Amino acid sequence: MILEIAQIDVKPGMESEFETGVKQAAPIFQRAKGCKGMELQRSFEKPQRYRLFVKWVTVENHTKDFRESSDFQEWRKLVGHCFAAPPEVEHTRQAVSGF
Repeated sequence: MILEIAQIDVKPGMESEFETGVKQAAPIFQRAKGCKGMELQRSFEKPQRYRLFVKWVTVENHTKDFRESSDFQEWRKLVGHCFAAPPEVEHTRQAVSGF
C-alpha cells in the first residue's frame, strides 16, 4: 500500500470552500483505479495548511491512472482555485507498524 501525502496551503479565507470541495471530491477518489481511501487533516498551528492522505495500491495508480484521467481535472476544478501554491506531494510506504 502506498500513502500519498499532499501538503496543501490554501488562500486566506478559502478554508471552508476548500473543505467543501474536498468533500465533494470524495466520490472521485472512491472510483479512482487503485484508490483505497482518502482523508483530509487540518493544521492547528497553521490553519491554512492541510494534509491530504490518499491510499493507493501502487504509485502508478496515482501518478499515471489518476493524474492522466478526466477525474483529476474535475478534482482540480473543485479545489485548485483555493491553492495558495502548488501542493507538495510525496509517496510513502509503511516501514514500521508500532501498534
